[in-house]
Parts: sequence; structure tokens; C-alpha cells
Amino acid sequence: MADLSTTYLGMKLKNPLVASASPLSEHVETVLKLEEAGIAAIVTYSLFEEQIIHESLELDHYLEYGKDSSPEAVTYLPDFGRYSLGSEPYLKHLRRIKQAVKIPVIGSLNGVSTGSWIDCAREIEDAGADALELNIYYLPFDPDLNSATLEDTYVQLVRNIKARIKIPLAVKLGPYFTGMASVCRRLVAAGADGLVLFNRFYQPDFDLENLEIVPNLTLSTSQELRIPLRWIALLYGQIKTDFALTSGVHTTEDVLKTMMAGAKVAMMASALLQHGPGRIAEILTELERWMDDHDYASIQQMQGSMSAQATREPRTLRRANYIKTLNSFKYLP
Repeated sequence: MADLSTTYLGMKLKNPLVASASPLSEHVETVLKLEEAGIAAIVTYSLFEEQIIHESLELDHYLEYGKDSSPEAVTYLPDFGRYSLGSEPYLKHLRRIKQAVKIPVIGSLNGVSTGSWIDCAREIEDAGADALELNIYYLPFDPDLNSATLEDTYVQLVRNIKARIKIPLAVKLGPYFTGMASVCRRLVAAGADGLVLFNRFYQPDFDLENLEIVPNLTLSTSQELRIPLRWIALLYGQIKTDFALTSGVHTTEDVLKTMMAGAKVAMMASALLQHGPGRIAEILTELERWMDDHDYASIQQMQGSMSAQATREPRTLRRANYIKTLNSFKYLP
């Protein structure tokens, strides 16, 4: 029988499936069902920087006072909806989850600017979180804000948060960096124990009848696996950290590819929102069967086996793959 165990952020996990930050963690009952189905760990939904700031400042005052002094996108705050303002409801819910389950629980903090709000990282640790995931979600729309300044802000943010906690810290990034490898290396040097690749930036849509800009959340598909798969395969071995792949993990094949690229865990949300917790048990059964059929004794055996440092043709993961991909398509009029 194949050994499905892996390690992530210093934690021994029974398998590589982790529920990523999403509405899945809103109800303790759902988390219990995920645990029963076999999920190895769960990342709670995010506590946002804006929510924490709102605890101590009147919103109107914050918008006027802070909009010219912070790289954070403070000129627009979302309708929080289910995400209630203030950190205490989040911390209370995190404690309930931690008390209810035996699997590791990873807190999630979403923000980009440095400031007193990051003290909440310690509160998440005190609430019982086994690790913390920092979700850096920011759209740099200001033409006066250059990439070097923005990246320096991220690096300093990681340093500041790491200085406040003793639990492991993972950083969740989007794919839109000019020098991805350099940014990842700098974040690890600043104290990140793991990197989660990649965040999905939810794009607004236009309502042509009402002439309004509207939010539009679409779930991922397996096609989105390719970008994080490629980058993890490229960075594995070059940057000494734990990689988690998120966005596009839906099938057993997706999980296998994720491990072979070099990730320690495969994070899932959309597939579980679509099919329910039962999908976890299905994937684990199929995963074990595939490994037995292909003579893999353990997950660790396959991790990084198709990374750039392991493959005989690492150039296929780089620019040369672009030409090869174009040549693979034949159009017959």
C-alpha cells in the first residue's frame, strides 16, 4: 500500500490534499465533513487588513486620512458581506474549528501594507492556528508605484509578520511578477517557510444593461493548473522552501502532476465547492490505486520527479516550450 503522507511547513500530513482558503471553512460542520472525508489540513477563509483597520478607525476617516499615504488600495473597500468587520469574530471561529478537528488548521491573513494591523498575526497564533498563510492580494494600478517599491513592501511585510509569530508562515502570491524567481527567493530569505502558488485574482465584469461594474466569481478548472505547475517545476531545487500548489486542482491527475512538479501539498477549493467533501475520498482512493499500479511506494518518491532539475530536458519548461507548443497544433482549413 502506497504511503500518501507528506510534510508541509514542518507539519506531518497524512496525505497531500489541503482545503484552501474559501467558504468551505465558514461552518464547523463542513470542516468536520472535510476531515471525515480525508482532507489532511485546512486553510481558513481570510481575515482582511481592511477588517482589522476598521476596528480602530472610523471608515470615512480612514479613507480620507490614509489614501495618500499607503500603497494599499484604500480608495476602495469591498462590501464585506459574510466577512464581518473586526478580528474577534474571525478569531472566535478559528478557535471553534481548532477545537473541533484533529487535522492542522492554517489561519489566513490578507493584506499588503505594513502597519499595526499585522499584530493580528500573533492573535491568530494565540487562537490555536498551526501555521499562518499570508495572502498578498493587490492590484498595483498606480502608475507612480514601481515594481521595486512594491516588492520591497512585500518583503518588509513578511519580515514584520515573521517577527511576531513562532508558527510557520506561508506566503500566497499571484502570478504577475516581472521576476518571479527573484521575488520568491527574497520572500523566503525574509522568513517565509513556504510559498503558495498561485492566488486567483477575481476579475469584475460589466453589466451592459445597467451599465454597472459587477463582481463575478467563477470557479477554477484544471486548465488553470498549468501556470503554477510550470513555476513550481522551475523553482523546485533552486529555492529551498515548501511549495503548495493552488488553482486548478480538480482530479487525481492534477494531484499527481502537482507532486511531480515539486509541491508538498495540493490545495483544493473549487472542486470541493462543486462536488462536496466526498470528492476528497474519491481522489485519495484513485491516487493510491495509481501509485500502486505504477510502482510508487510513497508521495515523497514522486515529489520533484518532473521538475526542471530532474528532467532531461529542462528547457521544455522554459521559453523553448513556447515554440514546441505552437508547433504541436495543426490547423487544417
